Amino acid sequence: MASDTLTTTAGRGRGSGSGDGSGAGPGRRRPLSGRTGLTALAVVLSVISVLPVLWMLTSSFKTRETVTDGRLIPTDFTFDNFVYVFTEVPFARYLWNSFFISAVITIAALFFHSMAAYALARLRFPGREKLFGAIFATLLVTAPVVLIPLFMVARELGLLDSYAGLIIPAIFNAFGIFLLRQFYLGLPKELEEAAVIDGCGHWRVYWNIVLPMSRPILSALAIFFFLANWNAFVWPLVATNDQDLTVVQLGIASFQTQYTSNWNYILAAATVAALPMLILFFVFQRQIVESIKTSGIK
Repeated sequence: MASDTLTTTAGRGRGSGSGDGSGAGPGRRRPLSGRTGLTALAVVLSVISVLPVLWMLTSSFKTRETVTDGRLIPTDFTFDNFVYVFTEVPFARYLWNSFFISAVITIAALFFHSMAAYALARLRFPGREKLFGAIFATLLVTAPVVLIPLFMVARELGLLDSYAGLIIPAIFNAFGIFLLRQFYLGLPKELEEAAVIDGCGHWRVYWNIVLPMSRPILSALAIFFFLANWNAFVWPLVATNDQDLTVVQLGIASFQTQYTSNWNYILAAATVAALPMLILFFVFQRQIVESIKTSGIK
């Protein structure tokens, strides 16, 4: 009798639990969570972002007759577009110019920006905050505003139509100084104080302690600087007339002028210009993520 009573009571409890709607019945669907919605949104945005690049890549292998057919997969697969790009025009020279200019600017910018940021973050001197405020204020000034004054200064210094004219004006950027300064403010002072007690000066502290700890943020800035200068268009257009100094973006623009109806050549040149940046991002994407986490950007 006792066992029958317990069985009856347990059955009533299960029945009441399923009847009040608190349990999930076999035919009841659970509502979608917020995480699922965000994941679906991320997938949609990713597809929208990647599709133009994928279309450019596949269309660069199409013929002139099929390049505007609207199909993602080419029906007539050909490498002639890339052969034409590298044989009929000095596109390899354009790539070398962009690579050389971007690499020199990136190395010089990281060196000078890191020193300036360390001085603004750690050294005490009169007018430090005002100096940083003046540097930070330049972020509010767009590049076209200073284009004419910069051109006049470069002309007076004899920097036009030279590698120096393409490199020197692009080295200094307030964004790099600001980001590195914020990173250095978050570093523990105890390491630097211990090095000073051991007899290290400011330069040795900067070179042997601060720089090795700055590798994640420096790696990310290197990618940003290299990408920005690889895609530079306005200043090279203004500062150079020499064909031997033409950068890759100006080369693609000349393609659009000379081969208006030959989109297969234009897309092939654009693909060649985009591939180094895509490879660079996929190789160093971990450093970009680490820099965002360690620099305090939310």
